[in-house]
This record gives sequence, C-alpha cells and structure tokens, in this order.
Amino acid sequence: MAKENPLIIALDYPNAKQADEFLQRIQDFPCKLKVGLELFIAEGPEFVEKLIAKDHKVFLDLKLHDIPNTVASACKSASRLGVWMMTLHALGGVNMLQAAREVLSDYQVTKLVAVTVLTSMDKKQLNGIGINQSTNETVMTLAEAAIQANMDGVVCSVQEVAAVRKKWGEKLTIVTPGIRLQNDQLHDQCRVASPQQAHNLGASYIVVGRPITQAKNPIESMNQYLESWNSSS
Repeated sequence: MAKENPLIIALDYPNAKQADEFLQRIQDFPCKLKVGLELFIAEGPEFVEKLIAKDHKVFLDLKLHDIPNTVASACKSASRLGVWMMTLHALGGVNMLQAAREVLSDYQVTKLVAVTVLTSMDKKQLNGIGINQSTNETVMTLAEAAIQANMDGVVCSVQEVAAVRKKWGEKLTIVTPGIRLQNDQLHDQCRVASPQQAHNLGASYIVVGRPITQAKNPIESMNQYLESWNSSS
C-alpha cells in the first residue's frame, strides 16, 4: 500500500480566483488543502464544498475558540460539509474541546485537532500574555487538554513533536506547521524545521504555504518537500 502523502498545502489566498489559479497549476497533484481564516471569510462554506466536490481533502483551519456550545455547533456544520480535518484552539479548555467531540460522535468524517502554541510565538510572547511556562511546557499542557477531550490530534511545532509523540504514542495525529527547506524564507514563523526533521521526530502531516504557493514551479517545490520527508532515517 502506498504511503499517505503528508503534505497539507495552505491556500493562503484572499479569494477563490487566486486559489483556483494555483490549483490549476498543480493539476491533480495528490495533497490535502488547508483553508484558513482569510479565504474562508472571503468565500465562505461554498468554496469548501466546491473543493470537496472535486475530491480534495480539506483541512479547515479556523482555530475555533469560543464558548462550548458555539464551537460544537460550528464543528457540526463543518462536518456536514464533509471537511476531512479541522482545528480548534486548545486554549478554549477541556470543556470546549469535549463539546466538539461529543457533537461529532455520530459523524465519522471529520477529524478534530487542537492547536497548542502558534509557530509564530516564542517564550517571550507567551510571557507577554501571562503564560509563564516555557514554550515546550505550554505545548504539553495544552496537548494534555486535547487528550483529555479525546481529540484526534494536535497541532504543534517540530520542536515539540518528539515529546508529544513519546508521551501519547503512535495513534495521535500530529500536524506540524512552520516547515521550511534550507533556502526558504521564514516569513512570520519563529520555530521552523525541514520536512526530514519533522518526519524523523514523528509528525503525521506537514503544513506548507508560501514556499509552495508562491513558487515559480509549485509541483517541483512540492516534490522537493516530499523528497526531504522521504529522506528521513
């Protein structure tokens, strides 16, 4: 059986027109597609439905963080769209995460993953909002909340993947943003690593945006990321 493609391509575009132009450039390249806040607010659920109708697996990355009932209702709506995976923010707490899990008990389509600490944040920024743990400690605390709520997985940087994988085992899905090849620009990411490093440490999926979506040859760029992933020891 062929191994599953770990690439999740971030469609970080302001509108459907630009996203569609990119999709035409990559043709039928096998990868998952991340729809985040910008594109979802601009185009709404209809765009997500269109992607799903074309057999794309959609990773809906809205990082939901609200009162439990509101988040649960939003998750139910997303699952009805046929979304493959979606994000909630673990800072919403166990009760919020559990409400989402419970409302999807009859829906087996959508995986729920809890975001821990954004890869754009470091210890100084965490301390600035009153979180006095280290970045790693904060990730582990929030991952614990996700586990208690029976989430399918977590989102964390490569720097925390090994600790999360060691504590919670192989069944947990770990989604890793902040992935860059050696010559890529970092943009607004603070904690980054290569696909090879992510794979070696135990990541399940890697999220890549601008280094691929802004590349002159996005298929070539995707293949470079996959080569790095597959070169892991």
